[in-house]
Amino acid sequence: MRITQAPSFSRSVKKLHANQKKAQDKAVKEIAADPYKGDEKTGDLLGVYIFKFKIANLQWLLAYRLETEKQIKLLVVGPHENFYRDFKKSR
Repeated sequence: MRITQAPSFSRSVKKLHANQKKAQDKAVKEIAADPYKGDEKTGDLLGVYIFKFKIANLQWLLAYRLETEKQIKLLVVGPHENFYRDFKKSR
């Protein structure tokens, strides 16, 4: 499975602490093993999958898109609070 990163994803990963980065890496490995594990969105986020995971009792979301059967593009990662609002602004 080939995994690429959008510039917005790279910027959000740079801001993570070590324990957050470790949890995020684990989430990416889970997605790589099963790309359909996340929830597919509808409406204006059609084609985007959201994978939910926990970091220190907070729910975090990772948005990604399936480019092909063998390629995943990671779009953005962040805490649930205002995630969708900020994600829609960045698109």
